Amino acid sequence: MLFFNSPNPAPNPRRVRIFAAEKGIALDTRDLSIPAAEHKSAEFLALNPRGQTPALQLDDGTVIAESVAICRYLEATHPEPPLFGRDAKEQALIEMWSRRVEMILMPPIGAVWVHTHPFTARLPGRNAEWGEANRPRVHDALRFFDSALAGQDYLAAGHYSIADILLLTTVDFATFIGMPVPEELESLRAWHARVSARPSAAA
Repeated sequence: MLFFNSPNPAPNPRRVRIFAAEKGIALDTRDLSIPAAEHKSAEFLALNPRGQTPALQLDDGTVIAESVAICRYLEATHPEPPLFGRDAKEQALIEMWSRRVEMILMPPIGAVWVHTHPFTARLPGRNAEWGEANRPRVHDALRFFDSALAGQDYLAAGHYSIADILLLTTVDFATFIGMPVPEELESLRAWHARVSARPSAAA
């Protein structure tokens, strides 16, 4: 297998790196520079027409793109520890909270990133007013997850899961673009400190 990665702050490749670290999987890795547009090269577009990292090329040539799809493949081939849930109830709860991260928190963070951050200044179609309008939505989403984490160690189950990985990488990316977790969101901040202390978080 060959894992096509982009270094931090790219959050989606980091999801896979953390997931693989939790599983104890060593991935042969090729780094693609986003600032240098290496993910838009003809060579990589032939593997992933979306021109985005991460992607995982299997030994038979099959290419799996999208971070959660890659993690599901790694879960199926390396089932321990079970990061997508042990039984039907856990799997459903982990899926629910994973989707909430991607549907509630990620879109406004993405809007702030694309439409207001200096790094994306050359992108066509930027709308600074729309980006700024999403800042309160980021804070509302963070408060939602703070409430969800009150009185529990992990987001979706009684153990660390893919949902925690998705939330961690998203919260860290929000911090990178200048929207850290507010001090008053104590449950979310305590959770963040807890999951950030795991060795896999450095992946």
